[in-house]
This record gives sequence, structure tokens and C-alpha cells, in this order.
Amino acid sequence: MECIRGNTSVDVPADGLGAANYDDVLIDIGTGDGRYVLHVAQTRPEWFVIGVDACRDNLRKTSRRAPRNALYVIANALAMPDELTGMASKVTINFPWGSLLTGLLDAEPTLLEGLLSIARPGAGLEIRLNSEALTEAGHTLESGSARLRQILRSTGFDTGDPRLLDARGLRQCHTTWANRLAYGRDPRAVYLQAKLPQPSIITSPGGYLAG
Repeated sequence: MECIRGNTSVDVPADGLGAANYDDVLIDIGTGDGRYVLHVAQTRPEWFVIGVDACRDNLRKTSRRAPRNALYVIANALAMPDELTGMASKVTINFPWGSLLTGLLDAEPTLLEGLLSIARPGAGLEIRLNSEALTEAGHTLESGSARLRQILRSTGFDTGDPRLLDARGLRQCHTTWANRLAYGRDPRAVYLQAKLPQPSIITSPGGYLAG
């Protein structure tokens, strides 16, 4: 799996990531310039935080400042690395656009399978969608969030009600894109939370546990 720090990229195996020392791991898909990952890693040192994006150039500057509990992975969201399988206790997707947004709204199987593959049982999922990106994809905030909520449910996630974000709410999201949106012509977004259920454990008459 290719990881980047500044101008240097290296191939890192799963056991070399450093996440094994942390109870909680956040994976941010489509991390852009990596600012959100940096913020979480700095403010939540008890978490290991991984940003995933296909573009190396956007990550060079931020990855230089990454603390020990942050890592940036070069990968396409439609082809998640096997090394991340079962690692995330939380997954975030902030203001997707292009193929990532289309993949979500079209229920692209490889994207949804990737989400499920990296998530632990009981993992949380947070997705933020901005109005302009949804409009370009042929949706309103309402129809886009309803569509995504339906897809997540059919994939196996339990979903809450969507929450609208205005300019103030956007400014509280620690991403470069959220800050730009907050001062743009349409400072609106929707915030969705979902969760994978924990596997049920039933004691059989013989005393064995069945999942």
C-alpha cells in the first residue's frame, strides 16, 4: 500500500501502519489536501487517523506535518487497499465530488463493498454533501440525502435523519473545502450519520456462541 509523506512515497504493509497501538481508527475517504485528517490527529491523539486519496500532489504539503498518529494513503476510493480491511472504527467522507460522489449516488458496488471491507462491526460512518455538488449531479439536498440514506440502508448501515448545515455549520467542519463553501454562493450542505450494526451473539442450548 502506497503511503506519502512530503515528496516521499513508500510501500507500507498492514503491520507497518502503526494503527495496532490504537483502539480507534478513523479513515477519511477522498481526503483532498488532508487538512481534516491533520486536525483530528492533532486534537484526538488517542485516535489513529488515515486519509485516503488518489492525488499525491494535494497531499504533499500536509503530509509533511503529519503527527505519529496520522497517515496518508494513495489509493482510489473505488479500489480500497486490502491492508485497510477491518481497520476503521469510524469512516468519514467529506464533500465528495466527481467519481466519488457519483459512486455514492449510483450505488457503485465496488465503492460500497470497499466501505464495508474497511469498517469494523459497529463502525460509524459520517458523510457530508454540499448543495452545489449535488446540483451538478442532478439532485437537491433533499433528494440527494434521501437517495444516499436509502442506499446506505440497503447496504447494511443503520442511518439517522439527515441534518442540514448552513454557513456557520460549514465553518465548524475542519476541511479546506468546507471553509470555501461557507463563503460561497450556496453555503448549504447535509450531514448524514450511519452505523454498522454489531453482530448478534446468541447462546445456543449447548452453550456455544452463534454470530
